[in-house]
Amino acid sequence: MRNATTPAPAEAGRDPYRPDITTMRAAVRRLLADDAEPPSPEELDTLTLQLRGHIMVLIPQVEKATGRLPEDDVPRACAMACVGEARMRLSLEPGRGLPAGISHAQRLARSVNALADHLENLTP
Repeated sequence: MRNATTPAPAEAGRDPYRPDITTMRAAVRRLLADDAEPPSPEELDTLTLQLRGHIMVLIPQVEKATGRLPEDDVPRACAMACVGEARMRLSLEPGRGLPAGISHAQRLARSVNALADHLENLTP
């Protein structure tokens, strides 16, 4: 019997510390796709928490990826600006009502998307 913490054979080559970008982008699409339906208030709460968690996971990964680049490197500067904006968005609270909550979650989703793009561009 296989231990639950042992990676499945298909996942054996995958870095266990690398975020699951595919899952993160699925949450982003739920809010930003052209044909996205507005979420219910309960679903919005779940999505918002999920997106905040994704940002909290991505920020240190992007920072780590930029750490090996020179201080004056343009991709490094862009990634670090994205990190700063994501941190700022984490500190904000949504306004009152469903439309304000959706707008807040969409901003978080854009940060997740941008951080994921930077991580993919900065790591092999």
